[in-house]
Amino acid sequence: MGADFATVTPSYSDLRIDPDRLIRRINELGEIGKIEGTIGCARLALTDDDKAGRDLVMTWMQDLDLDISIDGVGNVIATMPHTADVAPVMTGSHIDTVATGGRYDGNLGVLAGLEVIETVITSGVTLERPLAVGWFTDEEGARFAPDMLGSLVYVGGMPIEDALEIEDADGVNVGDELTRIGYRGPVPCPGPAPHAFVELHIEQGPVLEDEDVTIGVVEGVQGISWTELTLQGQSCHAGTTPLRMRHDPGVVASRVCCFIRDLALEMGPSQVATVGVMNFEPNLINVVPDVVTMTIDLRNTDESLLQDAEERVRSYIDEIATSEGVEVESRTLARFEPVSFDPRVIDMVEAAAHKQHLSSRRLPSGAGHDAQMLARVCPTAMVFVPSVNGISHNVTEFTEAVDIEAGANVLLQTLLSLTETEF
Repeated sequence: MGADFATVTPSYSDLRIDPDRLIRRINELGEIGKIEGTIGCARLALTDDDKAGRDLVMTWMQDLDLDISIDGVGNVIATMPHTADVAPVMTGSHIDTVATGGRYDGNLGVLAGLEVIETVITSGVTLERPLAVGWFTDEEGARFAPDMLGSLVYVGGMPIEDALEIEDADGVNVGDELTRIGYRGPVPCPGPAPHAFVELHIEQGPVLEDEDVTIGVVEGVQGISWTELTLQGQSCHAGTTPLRMRHDPGVVASRVCCFIRDLALEMGPSQVATVGVMNFEPNLINVVPDVVTMTIDLRNTDESLLQDAEERVRSYIDEIATSEGVEVESRTLARFEPVSFDPRVIDMVEAAAHKQHLSSRRLPSGAGHDAQMLARVCPTAMVFVPSVNGISHNVTEFTEAVDIEAGANVLLQTLLSLTETEF
């Protein structure tokens, strides 16, 4: 372990969370936006269901007499009352979901943070720094791009004025929706930097389960590049137009889809590539399409390799579109460089797992998280727990209760250590 840090004092080194209370809250929140016939839920950011979820978690925060702040983009931070005017050690995540989401992604991090605070409060121990828990608006980016929107604004990465003008697919903007649901708060953005930040999250992948490891010690987050392409061709009859005379955007889209898969395989396991959206117009069986809209998701833990992948994809798109006589309009939806977490906090997570006799391994995150934004302003790390079958963003998303308990206890001890650590 590469860094020195304060050892948890005996007064609270044996503290453990109440797993039944945590699971109960996860399930109760999961009922809001529940997708019938499944254990999944849909709470897109700033919808009525998102408001209902926010209201529920707010009541739990209020029950603990926490100091609650709501900022101009709807981020909610709840802090333990404390006599010292010092920055808190913060944890948290998000409670919005994708349209076919589960009840653990994001929600675990918020509710485990709340459980940690309740555990500390009821124990009666005194901390040198307060703990804080929060959730950040529109982490998923499923309704308003980019993802991690709330945490990006919180750390000053996007002016709030720009964020409030972002529109969803129906032309409704963030500011109007925040006002409508009552979560356009008075606290200014950017927000105050915490002393440190640690986020507990499900892995959303298969590695921990495959290797029978309980705790993932996250070293950083992959860089993310999201691009939307609009391919403009010429609609014509599928039976009467010779292939040599076509300008088919569907052909271009299909070849791009295959190209990025081959490129990722060529570049190695650090590179992944996905086409998640492909829409054809007029979308008829016997008509060559006029327009195809598609998305490209590129990710890599190495910024130089990610840039190389982006350039090679751009070059191929230009080549294949020109050969087919198709015009291309490209729009960047999101672009985040890879993030490395603080080695000192990474060591603390690993030590907390070791002290509780839990198996652990270091790994990168393949998904984006609010923690990568907080890493811009304070020492940060993450804790992963296994996802059954590696499934997430899916109604079958599930994490075993024993793993949830283990992860929350690692979070608890890491946060307690951080209250005594100076950076």
